Amino acid sequence: MATTSVILTDQAPAPAHVFSQGLRKGNMLQVSGQGPMDPETNTYIAAGDVYAQTMRTLENVRAILEAGGAGVEDVLMFRVYLTDQSLFARMNDAYGEFVSKHVPGGQLPCRTTVFTGLPHPEMLVEIDALAVISG
Repeated sequence: MATTSVILTDQAPAPAHVFSQGLRKGNMLQVSGQGPMDPETNTYIAAGDVYAQTMRTLENVRAILEAGGAGVEDVLMFRVYLTDQSLFARMNDAYGEFVSKHVPGGQLPCRTTVFTGLPHPEMLVEIDALAVISG
């Protein structure tokens, strides 16, 4: 049976007391949903700017991936949650820039985008990730 490790890094916002930033079991790593919070100040950033919020959110996901021994290239699936369909194009611009930078080999991760309410009114976007670590 594969051991389970809780992933915790100060390079991403502190997790709520009811879940982990990430869990690694064997070669699989699940990153909990992250939002546009600055890990140094623990405050939400870029009110109303989905592009900046998406970039900050993805950097938080990347920090947890790296703390768990993975990278963006190891991600099988990103799930993106947006508060409004009108935000899709700018989120997609930020996402595309981020993924192009961190997946230079071009084997792009899968992605699902869902339009929903989010737990904090400042949040326009939340993203989680599932990675499989090779080697």
